[in-house]
Amino acid sequence: MEYTYYSGSSQAEVLIEALPYIQKFNDKIVVVKYGGSAMVDPEIQKNVIKDVALLKLVGMKPVIVHGGGKEISKWVGLLGKEPVFVAGKRVTDAETMEVAEMVLNKVNKNLVQMMEQIGIKSVGICGKDGCTLHVQRATVDGQDIGFVGDVDQVNTELLTSLIEQNFVPVIAPIGMDDSFQAYNINADDAACAIAKALGAEKLTFLTDIEGVCMDPKDKSTLISRLSTKEAEELVAKGNIGGGMLPKIHNCIDAINEGVGSVHILDGRMAHCLLLEFFTDKGIGTALYK
Repeated sequence: MEYTYYSGSSQAEVLIEALPYIQKFNDKIVVVKYGGSAMVDPEIQKNVIKDVALLKLVGMKPVIVHGGGKEISKWVGLLGKEPVFVAGKRVTDAETMEVAEMVLNKVNKNLVQMMEQIGIKSVGICGKDGCTLHVQRATVDGQDIGFVGDVDQVNTELLTSLIEQNFVPVIAPIGMDDSFQAYNINADDAACAIAKALGAEKLTFLTDIEGVCMDPKDKSTLISRLSTKEAEELVAKGNIGGGMLPKIHNCIDAINEGVGSVHILDGRMAHCLLLEFFTDKGIGTALYK
């Protein structure tokens, strides 16, 4: 009978490599913005939820902020309406706002259900609950785009209470203004605001791309580590544009406001959170002060 110790040895090396990161981030708040294609594929969904569960079990304090844009667009289309975006923000009339709330609530409770199925206590809320996300009506270059809100204040009381009671908060990006009118919020913006308010150690964006590349058309030019100064230089040179541009601005803003690091990962890759957090090389782009 032949025995091989290679597999076991490799697994042990992975655990040893992860140990200092587990120690470093124990008891730290980690905000995960979950969206894009990673929310559509059921198998990828399971992997993301398992990753978040493991973060929780090794002592971190994860908070999930999710989107639902693809699903909202689908339901808006079923109503015979064409989804319209201005500068990446969905034009949201009253009917679309109603659809957004319905869809985001469904997505929210589905994520909670998946967390509970693997034994992690979780509570799904939106920014209305506890007046967590207070917004002002957003405009784009002076243009009114409907019920779209920019977060101007985060009330952390409910979130802090849930975290202290050992729950994982799962947050849908809906907020209210002074008149208690509901507004749709860009999920990236909501995650950034929440991470800053909670003083998160890490803010992670699960996206549909590998990370920040020196040449966006060449995956081999992926930048693993990037300082905020270097990121600003890349923006000024025009290396970063399109949908990545507002994300990078969010990252820089979050770090300048006290978030320890921001990670941009390809959410379609199996166990991307674990590979980024617990290995020396990581798989995406990590931004630091």
